Amino acid sequence: MGNDEPHEVELTYDFYIGKCPVTFDEYDRFCREIETEEPSDSGLGRGRKPVMWVSWFDAIEYCNWLSEKEGLPITYSGDGSLLDRNKQKTEDITKVKGYRLLTEAEWEYSARGGKKSMGYKYAGSNSPDLVAWYDSNSGRMIHEVGQKKCNELGLYDMSGNVWEWCCDCYDSEYYSRSPSINPYNSTDGSSRVKRGGSWLDYALCVRVAFRLDDTPDYKYFDFGFRIARTVF
Repeated sequence: MGNDEPHEVELTYDFYIGKCPVTFDEYDRFCREIETEEPSDSGLGRGRKPVMWVSWFDAIEYCNWLSEKEGLPITYSGDGSLLDRNKQKTEDITKVKGYRLLTEAEWEYSARGGKKSMGYKYAGSNSPDLVAWYDSNSGRMIHEVGQKKCNELGLYDMSGNVWEWCCDCYDSEYYSRSPSINPYNSTDGSSRVKRGGSWLDYALCVRVAFRLDDTPDYKYFDFGFRIARTVF
């Protein structure tokens, strides 16, 4: 299960973050343009519901596509390493200009409400029913994004609906020994962090502190993602 011990970090830069997870509408457009098969919705519906059945590698391919579409340098190499604006490998997130997944630290900072945080257990409330689709209220299905209450930063669905892939490799002990300034776990690990919980999970898993992992090529019907960009 997730190792979610408290850990203070400092982010010295600004970043943009998607208000909602990437939807089927957005991801299907990407699939059509690169002429690849669209992911299944398992009969649960598409449109403005968060995309699912996407691997970590699928998510970073989407990020690179969107960067190129908007005239930005791509963020990821073929092996998933971060690239700076000159397409050189880097471990410094502040040098990455294109669209990307959130680092784990960025994800939790945002889910907690950033500088406006009220210290909630879930992203925007101490009641999961107000902010999250999870096993007790989802009806065993995904829901359109933005239907629950947003958090302090105006972000939706950071608790529940679908798990969100993060940029970092997973390390169960990372929180206890990671750097406190702009942390990013870029080691060559075999799994990647996922955060937020989903429509299938108990309230325990949709807490902003909870963390789990899966292999970067693994897909499931409650795996999605949210995008971000460093501000330059």
